[in-house]
Amino acid sequence: MPDAIRLGIRWTIGDVSDRGFEALRLSIWGAYGIFGPVAQYGVCVNSVGLTEARDRTGPVPTLVEWHLSDGRTPEFLRSHLDDGFAEGVAWKLAPLRLFPSLHEIALDNDCIIWAMPPSIRRWLDGDGGACLLAADAAPGFGQFAEVCGPAPRNTGIRGLPPMFDLGKALQRVLAAHPVRLVSELDEQGLQVAAMSAMLRPEIVTTDDVAICSPSPPHVQHLGRCGAHFVGLNMKHPRPWYDQSRLNVIAELWDARKHAIYAAVGLPPASDPGISRGPIGPGPYRLVRLRDRCSAICHSARRRADSRDAGKVPPPGRYSFLRRSRRR
Repeated sequence: MPDAIRLGIRWTIGDVSDRGFEALRLSIWGAYGIFGPVAQYGVCVNSVGLTEARDRTGPVPTLVEWHLSDGRTPEFLRSHLDDGFAEGVAWKLAPLRLFPSLHEIALDNDCIIWAMPPSIRRWLDGDGGACLLAADAAPGFGQFAEVCGPAPRNTGIRGLPPMFDLGKALQRVLAAHPVRLVSELDEQGLQVAAMSAMLRPEIVTTDDVAICSPSPPHVQHLGRCGAHFVGLNMKHPRPWYDQSRLNVIAELWDARKHAIYAAVGLPPASDPGISRGPIGPGPYRLVRLRDRCSAICHSARRRADSRDAGKVPPPGRYSFLRRSRRR
């Protein structure tokens, strides 16, 4: 009896900084190290072509599918958006669901996890009545602050159960609050309000996935399971982010990324052995990258075995994502 895939993981990427693309590569490898080949993976690309996005991201497993998302914004959202998608508003909702029949996790490209947060495991093992959100260092809900409550939430990690109608949930909120979305905080607030109204939120803590930036209340250290690097995607200064602030964001990333490469099981970025071609379960461009892929899976298993010492081991690697189909 074959196993059924239960989880899909998606990312959104546009014309961001080079460090933003580097973070995407690490985010993909980190997720693959945790969930392996029994999950599906997709990257939604806007503002740039697929070839450019792949080239700037660098080598990732060939299981990753790349999708152009330009023009896939839901019609009901378009009347609530400024021309040109100010600040990248709503790109993460194009399309609304990439894996509608699966548990679906949307990760920001600058959010990297290398170990399984307990909250994600609880969400995957739950009854399908919960959503997944990340905790934040401070509330940031834009025009939807009054309906989101005081608890800080971040959609850098967003999980939806199978067949959940995100469009219907968003439309309910917009019908009650018919505002025009003008910032990323508006988009975040809309999603938090829509999901929390219909689903129980399972929260990934900031101890597990730290919110990283040089500016308090964010922190400059990595979390137990991952880190979300706020501001890393910006290529040019904005009114509230001048060039000096972008420089210190870049310096923080450069100081922490070597530890992240090690955490996801990849050689350092400066290693001349890295190829820019795709890699995956078939023939690899480089033997060392093939070995790195295998090492990621073994490392994730060793961490799980260490945590579960003394317990009955689960029946096979990635068993938390598997379920049997009846004939």
